[in-house]
Amino acid sequence: MGRHREFDVQKALDAALCVFWRKGYEGASYADLTEATGVERPALYAAFGNKEALFRRALERYYELYLDFIPQALAKPTAREVAAHMLYNSVELNTRFPDRTGCFNINGALAVSDGAEPMRQTLIDVRAAGEAQFRERFERAKAEGDLPATARPDVLAAFLMAVLHGMAVQAKAGFSRERLMAVAEQALSSWPANSTAG
Repeated sequence: MGRHREFDVQKALDAALCVFWRKGYEGASYADLTEATGVERPALYAAFGNKEALFRRALERYYELYLDFIPQALAKPTAREVAAHMLYNSVELNTRFPDRTGCFNINGALAVSDGAEPMRQTLIDVRAAGEAQFRERFERAKAEGDLPATARPDVLAAFLMAVLHGMAVQAKAGFSRERLMAVAEQALSSWPANSTAG
């Protein structure tokens, strides 16, 4: 019979999430993780498996705790409102915590060694799935006449993701919330409008 786990698994996961958010996958050492969680390495292994498994759990937790604005955005009535909701909420999240600016996904794997390639690919897949959701939403907007006939939903989704990712990198580099909000406004100023709508 195994020893009783004498720590709060959810609290440990949340602490690990913050470490990965701040330092990325490879930048987060086991020393960082054990110090933040207050849990020794063998117990962390027992609870979560290896570092890769812990990172995957932290990524799931990040979406659960911090990215509820994505489904909210997708439910907005117009494509422009979808984009605005994503941009403004991303700026807010990327600058909310002074000790972990930017985005968990982007910070997680901007640069990794060959050994961390599976984690980089996981984050690429997650972002690709997000982009696909926006593409489908913008295809619907075009079909409904919310976007002009010339609009390219795939390009709009890629544009939105590029701005979101760029703002996350800028937040990590110390850009202020005000500057990033101005970037969001600039992006929205180029959003296509259907002049025949209404």
